[in-house]
Amino acid sequence: MLTAAQLQSYILSGLECDYIKVNGDDGTHFDAVVVSSLFEGKRMVQQHQMVYAALGDRMRAEIHALALQTYTPTQWQQMQQA
Repeated sequence: MLTAAQLQSYILSGLECDYIKVNGDDGTHFDAVVVSSLFEGKRMVQQHQMVYAALGDRMRAEIHALALQTYTPTQWQQMQQA
């Protein structure tokens, strides 16, 4: 069974992140906050596609659902100050 820590590790191995937090305890449903400077200038859909690309075939095989919140470092900093 996949853990949140393993999923976080998979994302980190394929995507440079400034911050990441993955939650989920049933092995197939997860939610994640991913902050990356690579998201700069990208639409949300493109940001999510980058995370999915980092996960590769695991998105089809091991992960049933992944709720993503993606941010640039500037957006993340603004959210933390609000």
